[in-house]
Amino acid sequence: MESLRDVRRAMEREIKKGSCPLMFDRLEFGGKPFQFIMSEEKLDEVLAYLLRLKSFRQYAEKTIINNVYMDLDMLCRRPQFKRTHSVIDREGIYARAQRYKKRLQPDYDRGLCLETVRCVFTLPEGEAEKYRITHDGHETYAFIMSNKYILGLFTHCEAARKSVVSDGVGYGHLTGQEQRIVLLEAVGEVLFQALLLDDVEYAGNELSANLHTVYCLNEK
Repeated sequence: MESLRDVRRAMEREIKKGSCPLMFDRLEFGGKPFQFIMSEEKLDEVLAYLLRLKSFRQYAEKTIINNVYMDLDMLCRRPQFKRTHSVIDREGIYARAQRYKKRLQPDYDRGLCLETVRCVFTLPEGEAEKYRITHDGHETYAFIMSNKYILGLFTHCEAARKSVVSDGVGYGHLTGQEQRIVLLEAVGEVLFQALLLDDVEYAGNELSANLHTVYCLNEK
C-alpha cells in the first residue's frame, strides 16, 4: 500500500498536469452519523442509492464519474477502490457487493449500520475563481481532476477516518455505542464504502462531500 507521502507526491504531479489543487482538510461527524440497517431489503436499498441504481438512477448525473466505490476482487478477496464510467460498471459493483453480503451473512438485529461522515476539502486562496463557470444561466464551479488525483483524495479521506483519535476529530456528542464504532472497536468488517463527489457543497473556500461506510458490527 502506498504511503500518504507517496500519494501526496503523485497528487502534486497531477496538479502540474492540470488537476485542480483541491486538498483534503478534515473529517466531521454530524449530529446523526449512524443509521442502523435492520433488514436485507434496506441494505439493498442503501447499496442501490450509493451506486445510483434501480429507483435511484434518476440521481446519476454526469458528475457520478467522480464517485469512488469499493469493489471486491473475488480472486484476491481484497477491496479495490475505483471510479466508474457507466451504469454497467456500477451494476457490476452492485452484483459483487451482493455476493460479498451473502458471504458475510450480516446480522440485521442492530449488527449492521451505515456511517456517514463529511469530508471537507479546501483550495488555495483565490484559486476558486479559476474554476467558476456559467451553466444553464447559473454560476457554478467545475473542479477538473484526474483519476489519480480523485483516488488520492479518497485515500486521504480513508486514512483520516482510520486515525480519528490522533487527528482530534470531535465525536463526544455521540452515544457510547456510536463512539465505539467511531473508534472502530465495535466494527468487524466493512461491507461497502463510497465517497460521493457527485453531491458536494461549496461555501466560502471549502468544498465538502460525504464518505459512506456500511459496517458489520461485532457488538450491539
